[in-house]
Amino acid sequence: MKLTRQKHAKKNIGFYKHNFQFREPFQVLLDGTFCQAALRNKIQIREQLPGYLGGATQLCTSRCVLKELESLGKALYGAKLIAQTFQVLNCSHHKDPVSGSACLLSMIEEGNPHHFFIATQDQDLANKVKKKAGVPLLFIIQNTMVLDKPSPKSLAFVQKLQTDQLVPEHQKQSIVQLKEKEGLAKQEGEKRRKRKRAGGPNPLSCLKKKKKKTQVGQEPSAEKKKRRIRKRNRVKTEAVQSVQKNEEE
Repeated sequence: MKLTRQKHAKKNIGFYKHNFQFREPFQVLLDGTFCQAALRNKIQIREQLPGYLGGATQLCTSRCVLKELESLGKALYGAKLIAQTFQVLNCSHHKDPVSGSACLLSMIEEGNPHHFFIATQDQDLANKVKKKAGVPLLFIIQNTMVLDKPSPKSLAFVQKLQTDQLVPEHQKQSIVQLKEKEGLAKQEGEKRRKRKRAGGPNPLSCLKKKKKKTQVGQEPSAEKKKRRIRKRNRVKTEAVQSVQKNEEE
């Protein structure tokens, strides 16, 4: 089970290394909830986390996180002692401290330029982290640290990046300009608008075929026969009349 968990962690870290330029030592920002969970589950963060991530780590927290733990009193005193052993990063809230979650979110703004991991048990904070591309998320399940799989936001960002790399931006602009120059963009738009949906059979193809008209100079065979019969009868009549006339004379 441990080998499978480390295999998944290695795969996920490879994703962030390849697509978001994460490098050792990995900088991990921890909040009070993660420290409290580690204390409760007897996890030695400093000793166990580098082995799980497969590389050197730099554990960090912020002044706002320490202030928050201090304000919560004895219940989180042990978590505070753990957090104090980490490197305390300066944040922009030294005059007006904010909650630990708000402070950590402010430190991963604008594309997470410092390549921080976020370690938290705060579900609300975790959901907000997942909405940002390129921010690995660590949490504790029972007595085990887990690196979450890349969020849909991170996957979508990488897919778009790969698509853009196939066609450089200057080529895209050139293609658009050429289409506008040649009037192809308008024609393509008109073609898309004029496209018809698939329908039933053509109603004209269902009509009964009309009989072909007799061409000029041609007559049906039945009409020819009638003409010949009338002609023969007329010849016979004329012959009879001729014989009768000769007899009378």
